[in-house]
Amino acid sequence: MNLTTQTIEDLTLNITQEIHVRAPLDVTFAALLEQLGPNNEVEEGKPMPMKIEPWPGGRWYRDLGDGNGHFWGHVQAIRRPTLLEISGPLFMSYPVVSNLQYRLTESNGETTIKFRHAALGLIQEDHRKGVASGWSQIHERVRKRAEAFRARQATAQ
Repeated sequence: MNLTTQTIEDLTLNITQEIHVRAPLDVTFAALLEQLGPNNEVEEGKPMPMKIEPWPGGRWYRDLGDGNGHFWGHVQAIRRPTLLEISGPLFMSYPVVSNLQYRLTESNGETTIKFRHAALGLIQEDHRKGVASGWSQIHERVRKRAEAFRARQATAQ
Protein backbone atom coordinates (compact mmCIF):
# COMPACT_ATOMS: atom_id res chain seq x y z
CA MET A 1 0.00 0.00 0.00
CA ASN A 2 1.39 3.36 -1.01
CA LEU A 3 1.23 5.79 1.94
CA THR A 4 0.61 8.75 -0.34
CA THR A 5 -2.66 7.22 -1.56
CA GLN A 6 -4.09 6.10 1.77
CA THR A 7 -7.55 7.30 2.75
CA ILE A 8 -8.91 7.88 6.25
CA GLU A 9 -10.58 4.45 6.00
CA ASP A 10 -7.14 2.88 5.50
CA LEU A 11 -5.90 4.54 8.69
CA THR A 12 -8.88 3.84 10.95
CA LEU A 13 -10.60 0.88 12.50
CA ASN A 14 -14.02 0.98 14.13
CA ILE A 15 -15.64 -2.12 15.58
CA THR A 16 -18.81 -2.18 17.65
CA GLN A 17 -20.39 -5.21 19.29
CA GLU A 18 -23.27 -5.73 21.67
CA ILE A 19 -23.12 -8.72 24.00
CA HIS A 20 -26.14 -9.94 25.98
CA VAL A 21 -25.30 -11.78 29.18
CA ARG A 22 -27.77 -13.64 31.41
CA ALA A 23 -26.01 -12.54 34.60
CA PRO A 24 -26.07 -9.48 36.87
CA LEU A 25 -23.93 -6.42 36.22
CA ASP A 26 -21.31 -7.03 38.95
CA VAL A 27 -20.82 -10.67 37.92
CA THR A 28 -20.45 -9.69 34.26
CA PHE A 29 -17.93 -6.93 35.04
CA ALA A 30 -15.86 -9.34 37.16
CA ALA A 31 -15.98 -11.89 34.31
CA LEU A 32 -14.78 -9.20 31.87
CA LEU A 33 -11.77 -8.35 34.05
CA GLU A 34 -10.95 -12.07 34.46
CA GLN A 35 -11.14 -12.69 30.72
CA LEU A 36 -9.04 -9.66 29.78
CA GLY A 37 -6.56 -10.55 32.51
CA PRO A 38 -5.45 -13.87 33.98
CA ASN A 39 -7.91 -16.11 32.10
CA ASN A 40 -7.29 -14.71 28.63
CA GLU A 41 -6.92 -17.26 25.83
CA VAL A 42 -5.95 -17.05 22.16
CA GLU A 43 -7.94 -20.20 21.39
CA GLU A 44 -10.09 -22.46 23.56
CA GLY A 45 -7.81 -23.79 26.25
CA LYS A 46 -4.64 -22.09 24.97
CA PRO A 47 -3.72 -19.42 27.55
CA MET A 48 -2.38 -15.99 26.67
CA PRO A 49 -0.96 -14.64 29.94
CA MET A 50 -2.36 -11.13 30.36
CA LYS A 51 -2.37 -8.80 33.35
CA ILE A 52 -4.78 -5.95 33.89
CA GLU A 53 -4.43 -3.43 36.68
CA PRO A 54 -8.06 -2.30 37.10
CA TRP A 55 -7.55 1.33 38.17
CA PRO A 56 -7.02 4.61 36.29
CA GLY A 57 -3.58 4.51 34.66
CA GLY A 58 -3.26 0.77 35.31
CA ARG A 59 -1.47 -1.28 32.68
CA TRP A 60 -2.86 -4.00 30.46
CA TYR A 61 -0.07 -6.20 29.15
CA ARG A 62 0.96 -9.65 28.05
CA ASP A 63 3.23 -11.13 30.72
CA LEU A 64 5.83 -13.52 29.32
CA GLY A 65 7.76 -13.79 32.59
CA ASP A 66 11.24 -12.65 33.61
CA GLY A 67 10.36 -9.02 32.87
CA ASN A 68 9.41 -9.83 29.26
CA GLY A 69 6.11 -9.02 27.63
CA HIS A 70 4.10 -6.74 25.39
CA PHE A 71 2.36 -3.55 26.54
CA TRP A 72 -1.23 -3.33 25.25
CA GLY A 73 -2.57 -0.22 26.94
CA HIS A 74 -3.53 1.79 30.00
CA VAL A 75 -6.84 1.88 31.80
CA GLN A 76 -8.09 5.28 30.73
CA ALA A 77 -11.31 5.17 32.75
CA ILE A 78 -12.98 2.71 35.08
CA ARG A 79 -16.29 3.09 36.86
CA ARG A 80 -17.17 -0.26 38.41
CA PRO A 81 -19.29 -2.04 37.25
CA THR A 82 -20.50 0.04 34.30
CA LEU A 83 -17.43 1.31 32.40
CA LEU A 84 -13.97 0.17 31.36
CA GLU A 85 -11.91 2.15 28.85
CA ILE A 86 -8.42 1.24 27.69
CA SER A 87 -6.14 3.18 25.36
CA GLY A 88 -2.91 2.01 23.75
CA PRO A 89 -1.47 0.05 20.82
CA LEU A 90 -3.05 -3.26 21.96
CA PHE A 91 -1.75 -6.17 19.88
CA MET A 92 -0.33 -3.90 17.16
CA SER A 93 3.43 -3.26 17.43
CA TYR A 94 3.58 -0.35 15.03
CA PRO A 95 2.41 3.31 14.91
CA VAL A 96 -1.21 3.03 16.06
CA VAL A 97 -3.38 4.05 18.99
CA SER A 98 -6.58 2.32 20.05
CA ASN A 99 -9.41 3.11 22.41
CA LEU A 100 -11.53 0.29 23.82
CA GLN A 101 -14.82 1.09 25.53
CA TYR A 102 -16.90 -1.38 27.50
CA ARG A 103 -20.20 0.10 28.69
CA LEU A 104 -22.35 -2.22 30.77
CA THR A 105 -26.02 -1.80 31.70
CA GLU A 106 -28.37 -4.11 33.58
CA SER A 107 -32.05 -4.77 33.07
CA ASN A 108 -34.06 -7.49 34.85
CA GLY A 109 -30.93 -9.26 36.13
CA GLU A 110 -29.31 -9.43 32.69
CA THR A 111 -26.41 -7.33 31.42
CA THR A 112 -25.82 -5.72 28.05
CA ILE A 113 -22.22 -4.91 27.13
CA LYS A 114 -21.73 -2.29 24.45
CA PHE A 115 -18.20 -2.60 23.10
CA ARG A 116 -16.31 -0.27 20.78
CA HIS A 117 -12.75 -0.55 19.45
CA ALA A 118 -11.61 2.54 17.57
CA ALA A 119 -8.05 2.80 16.23
CA LEU A 120 -6.00 5.25 14.20
CA GLY A 121 -2.66 4.51 12.56
CA LEU A 122 -0.85 2.32 10.06
CA ILE A 123 -3.12 -0.68 10.63
CA GLN A 124 -1.87 -3.85 8.95
CA GLU A 125 -4.37 -5.70 6.79
CA ASP A 126 -4.04 -9.03 8.64
CA HIS A 127 -4.94 -7.29 11.92
CA ARG A 128 -7.85 -5.48 10.28
CA LYS A 129 -9.25 -8.79 8.97
CA GLY A 130 -8.96 -10.74 12.23
CA VAL A 131 -9.79 -8.21 14.91
CA ALA A 132 -13.61 -8.42 14.86
CA SER A 133 -13.62 -12.21 15.17
CA GLY A 134 -10.95 -12.03 17.89
CA TRP A 135 -13.08 -9.68 19.99
CA SER A 136 -16.15 -11.88 19.37
CA GLN A 137 -14.29 -14.89 20.78
CA ILE A 138 -13.21 -12.96 23.88
CA HIS A 139 -16.72 -11.62 24.42
CA GLU A 140 -18.25 -15.06 24.07
CA ARG A 141 -15.89 -16.29 26.81
CA VAL A 142 -16.94 -13.35 29.03
CA ARG A 143 -20.59 -14.26 28.50
CA LYS A 144 -20.00 -17.95 29.25
CA ARG A 145 -17.90 -17.15 32.33
CA ALA A 146 -20.52 -14.79 33.80
CA GLU A 147 -23.43 -17.11 33.04
CA ALA A 148 -21.59 -20.12 34.51
CA PHE A 149 -20.93 -18.16 37.72
CA ARG A 150 -24.61 -17.21 37.91
CA ALA A 151 -25.60 -20.86 37.39
CA ARG A 152 -23.25 -21.98 40.21
CA GLN A 153 -24.77 -19.37 42.51
CA ALA A 154 -28.30 -20.58 41.71
CA THR A 155 -27.46 -24.24 42.45
CA ALA A 156 -25.69 -23.31 45.71
CA GLN A 157 -28.83 -21.70 47.11
